[in-house]
Amino acid sequence: MEKAIFFDIDGTLLDTSSFAELARRAAIDVMIENGLPSTQDEAYELLKEIIAEKGSNYNKHFNVLTKRMCGEESNLLIALGMVTYHNVKFALLRPFPKTMDVLVYLKNKGYKLGVISNGITIKQWEKLVRLDIHYFFDEVITSEEVGSEKPEKKIFEEAMNRMKCTPENSLMIGNKLGIDIMGAVYAGMSGILVNSDLDDIISMKALENFDIEIIETIGDLSKIL
Repeated sequence: MEKAIFFDIDGTLLDTSSFAELARRAAIDVMIENGLPSTQDEAYELLKEIIAEKGSNYNKHFNVLTKRMCGEESNLLIALGMVTYHNVKFALLRPFPKTMDVLVYLKNKGYKLGVISNGITIKQWEKLVRLDIHYFFDEVITSEEVGSEKPEKKIFEEAMNRMKCTPENSLMIGNKLGIDIMGAVYAGMSGILVNSDLDDIISMKALENFDIEIIETIGDLSKIL
C-alpha cells in the first residue's frame, strides 16, 4: 500500500504572514493616489472588514471597497488595486527555508505527496507553480472541487481515495491544529503540526490522546520521517 504525505499550503509550505498586509496597503496607497477618498489606515481597516465578511476567497474585495467609499464601483481604482496587490504579493511569495530540500528528500524516500487546501483550485495551483514546487505533488485536492472544507472528513477521504492510500498510511502536515491536523486525525490519519503557536489554541497535555507530532519548522520533517 502506498504511503502518502499531504501538505497544507499557506503557512505550511510557504510564508504568507509577511506579504498579506504589505500587499494590501500597497494596493490601497495606489488607489488613494488615484482618487480613493480615504486615508490608508481607514481604507485598510474597511478592507479587512470586507475580507472577514466576504471570505478570503472572494475575488471582488476591491469592488466592494470602492463602492462603499465612492458610492459606486470604480473600474480604474479596482484594476489599480488588483494589479498592485498581485504584483507585491508574488514578489514576496516564497517557500519556507528547507521546503525544497524536504520535498526532494521525501520523494527520494518513495512517499507519494499531495496537497489538501481550502481555497480556489486555480489559485492554489498558481502558488505551487510560482514557487516552482508543483511537480513534487501527485495530487492537489481543493475544497472548491470537492465541495468540502477542512476540517470536514469528506475532503480528507477524497484525498486518500485519489492517492489510493489508507488512513493508516497517510499523514497530514499543516500549521492549523483545528483545521488541518484535527480534521485529518478524525479521518483516521496521523498529523504533524508545524509553524504554529499552541499557547492560545490548546494545551500540550490535551494533544497526548492524539497521533500528533509537533515540529518547529518544515525542515525538521527530514529528522522524523
